[in-house]
Amino acid sequence: MAQKLEPIIGAWGRPPDNASMLAAAAAVAALLICATGRGGSLLGLGPYPIPRRLFLWITGFIAALLSIFYIAFYLRGGPRIIDATTYFLQGRALSHGDFAWSAHDPTASFRGRFLLHRDGVMGGIFPPGYPLLLAAGFTIGAPMVVGPALAAAIVVATYRLAHAIAEDAFGGPHRLGQGHARHDTVETVARSAALLSVVCAALRYHTADTMSHGAAALGVALALEAALRGRMGIAGLCVGGVIATRPITGLAIGIVVAALLWRSRSRARLQALALGLLPGLALLAGAQHAVTGAWGASTQKMYYAMSDGPPGCFRWGFGSGVGCLHEHGEFVAARLPHGYGPLQSLLTTLRRLKMHLLDVASFEPFALLLLAPLIRPHGSRAIVAAGAAIGLQILAYAPFYFDGNYPGGGARLFADVLPIEHALLAIAIARLASRHHVRGVFAAVAVSLAGFALHASFEHVKLAEREGGKPMFEPDLLARASVNNGLVFVDTDHGFGLGHDPHATTKNGVVVARLRQDDRDRLLYDRLDHPTTYLYKFDIPPLPPGAAGAPVAAPVIVPWAPPALGDPLRFEAEAEWPPLSQRGGFAAPAWADACASGSRALVLTPAPIGAVAVATISVPVPEAGRYAVGLRVVQGVSVPFTAPRGSAVVGGAVMIGKTRWDWVDVPGAACADLAERELPLEPPAATLTFEARGGPVALDRVTLKRRP
Repeated sequence: MAQKLEPIIGAWGRPPDNASMLAAAAAVAALLICATGRGGSLLGLGPYPIPRRLFLWITGFIAALLSIFYIAFYLRGGPRIIDATTYFLQGRALSHGDFAWSAHDPTASFRGRFLLHRDGVMGGIFPPGYPLLLAAGFTIGAPMVVGPALAAAIVVATYRLAHAIAEDAFGGPHRLGQGHARHDTVETVARSAALLSVVCAALRYHTADTMSHGAAALGVALALEAALRGRMGIAGLCVGGVIATRPITGLAIGIVVAALLWRSRSRARLQALALGLLPGLALLAGAQHAVTGAWGASTQKMYYAMSDGPPGCFRWGFGSGVGCLHEHGEFVAARLPHGYGPLQSLLTTLRRLKMHLLDVASFEPFALLLLAPLIRPHGSRAIVAAGAAIGLQILAYAPFYFDGNYPGGGARLFADVLPIEHALLAIAIARLASRHHVRGVFAAVAVSLAGFALHASFEHVKLAEREGGKPMFEPDLLARASVNNGLVFVDTDHGFGLGHDPHATTKNGVVVARLRQDDRDRLLYDRLDHPTTYLYKFDIPPLPPGAAGAPVAAPVIVPWAPPALGDPLRFEAEAEWPPLSQRGGFAAPAWADACASGSRALVLTPAPIGAVAVATISVPVPEAGRYAVGLRVVQGVSVPFTAPRGSAVVGGAVMIGKTRWDWVDVPGAACADLAERELPLEPPAATLTFEARGGPVALDRVTLKRRP
């Protein structure tokens, strides 16, 4: 019965790990404080209140310590999500002063998921705000301390925001900035919000993994607090920072700040807000231009236009064709079979909200208390502004089709407003437990801790166990093997993002490259003058029969050298994903018949299925000369979740210069080697145009045989 209800109520049970057991013990301690009515000094009450500054130092330190613990216990030492590894790479590059960097030949050795490549330049697709913070961590040699530092800062920002809202909400006739509110209530509300921030498991994740939501949450809290106090210069600076970190979130909080400014009708404040916005806007514009080569272009939109489909699949809006089939194919097939409309938007938003209720305080019903002050704001403009910020955050992401939820990270698109929600929860506790305020606060802390121990922790265990249960690249493994310089090949996009340093050379460090298992590996080895070379293997062994839990990866680093160049040279087509360009459809790697190398091929799919699609890729050319060029195609292959082929004849073509190969795709015919054509080629690469007509076609590999 419990398993049947789990999709609705989530997992419940005994604490599954040591972290949840400690949370259960802390919940019992908080309940004892609640029962005895003690703890007032921690909340600034009684004859011997803990000084404000000391309270913030203690709570900030505990939050940072818990985030460090999260890195060690749940992340197992480093970034885990593919997005997080790309942020990590962008932060490392920015520590060298680079938004974008040169892609050395063969470029496929340094390209991959969430990396945009054009005209020999490449960069990560995410906005630069959070990578800039990571760059500071890289500069001091400790990028993973950025998250815990944000955790401490969020506690302070939550305290300040809750203080500002409480001054307005509990000030009676004296509103914010116009007099003195009831000091005890205001201070207790602010401190209780800070405590809720400390025990928030979702914030522990978002200030541990290298995701941008912790930085955005800090910026949102600081922006709203500054705007409520009329400090529009600071508010503008914070909104600009949020825009440079998460533009949609920046739009939402920017509207709230603008509305608060409108009420004041002050030209000086308007000028201060505008000036404050400029650094963040300039940072975003400069970074996007460096990566895309065009002012005003979006890195993410350009990346998906070059790597996924159908055309226009990645957009903020509604209609047919929304939803990228390579990146989110299973989700699109299950949730958006007929496009993304108002109903699908509502259902996506409800799924986010369901998970977000768990994020707020690790127990869904308790999170609903934050609605109490919103329903009855009692004329408080601060409460109205806080509610508007939450509502606009929800609405701002409603036109985006992918819910973005995952275990541990929760409803991450709403995580940016968690500090506001903790402030409103603290207001609700003060109102609902006004006669027993201290007891109410510690009861809330106990509920949050118990919710994690018995309920939310199961989500974080899923995060810890996913994808091999550890980061896909661990510098400690290299250190233990005394690998201080040379060339290291990795076999995952995650591992490349974590290990690659665009400025590294084999003389002064470690060059991390993608293993392609073709002659690209040897070409890179030769170009780097035969350095000491290793293979970082991230293998996930299957569980023994009857074993419980999830399989754990056993990564190893072994000395290795790429085999000598073949005759002919062999280059896998799928290694060139994302392609240099595409139109009328999309190219993506997919599993194919065993006759294909590694059972993988690059599949070009027209959209709609019966139309014509064209993609451009490159093939390395080691030296100038005449080559016999051969192609192997795989027939009857399609990308999962794409539309089935129709009755039309499906044909493919490949062009290199004026030389053309054509074939008819026959389902079930497996591989076909097309006749070799001899043509002159120039280094460093030949441009290959790939065409599909009437349905998907697949290219396995290209071979080059040098002619005398």
